[in-house]
Amino acid sequence: MLHLDAAAEAAEIESAIRAQVPGALRRRGVVLGLSGGVDSSVVAALFARALGPERVVGLLMPERDSAAESAMLAQSVAARLGIRTIIENVAPILAAAGCYTRQTAAIRMVFPEYGDGYRCKLTIPSPIERDRFNVSELTIESPNGDRRSKRMSPEAYLALVASLNFKQRTRKMIEYHHADRLHYAVAGTPNRLEYDQGFFVKQGDGAADLKPIAHLYKTQVYQLSDYMDLPEGVRRRQPTTDTFSLPQSQEEFYFGLPYQQMDLCLYGRNHGVPSFELTAATGLTSAQIERVYRDIDQKRRSTRPFHLQPLLVRPVAEVGH
Repeated sequence: MLHLDAAAEAAEIESAIRAQVPGALRRRGVVLGLSGGVDSSVVAALFARALGPERVVGLLMPERDSAAESAMLAQSVAARLGIRTIIENVAPILAAAGCYTRQTAAIRMVFPEYGDGYRCKLTIPSPIERDRFNVSELTIESPNGDRRSKRMSPEAYLALVASLNFKQRTRKMIEYHHADRLHYAVAGTPNRLEYDQGFFVKQGDGAADLKPIAHLYKTQVYQLSDYMDLPEGVRRRQPTTDTFSLPQSQEEFYFGLPYQQMDLCLYGRNHGVPSFELTAATGLTSAQIERVYRDIDQKRRSTRPFHLQPLLVRPVAEVGH
């Protein structure tokens, strides 16, 4: 169902990029955050092929909780593609804005003992177990390695997520700074699963001038990474949030299932495929797939405001039209 003609797909996207960047956007090149993950790596490769590597700038924007592996993989991609990189450590900006202080305060609403030397992550239950609310669970690890987990109250959860959103919005501010000074566009890197399910921060990583792979399932993005011969470490890396001090997958944090199963279920939902027809491909039961379908619908409803443009009282016509 998700097999891609990678050569034809890459050619179509590259053609669109060549039309959009100098055309509708009237820019000379593109800037993007390079995380070391497959999505940003594939997007960087598509732009390098479409515009030439000299017109692509990859930004590495680590902070206090970033994994060292992310920067290493991002640099390997940039070297393979021959694009320029700029390193911007955003930790001082985040500290000055109170990001880390607010994060600690939110965690202490659940675990008062949380402090220096502790690490943490957020997880949600899998949607296949039973119909349930997606109540997040906070896990902390003490300096001696002991782990504890506890469900979060809505107040604590919202406070923690609000503090974490500083990270994505700060990075986007840096991206637009470099785009402005170079007269470049800012590229977004969401795949279809992330875009459809609202897995982004509004005015953070959700902000961009163009999003060239938003129509592709994550599985298809990996196919493009193989076709374009990106570094093996990137092509084999599992999706991660790279947001918390404890290692955490996107599956744990948001989707509840590995991307391979989520892609198939999203495809099934989009194309009206009965749940029983997906059992062999996903390894899930029909009842479990129905739960995933309901979870997909629920995420669409709850994150719909993320996709909205600013609301107006009356329509405002464009000048000259």
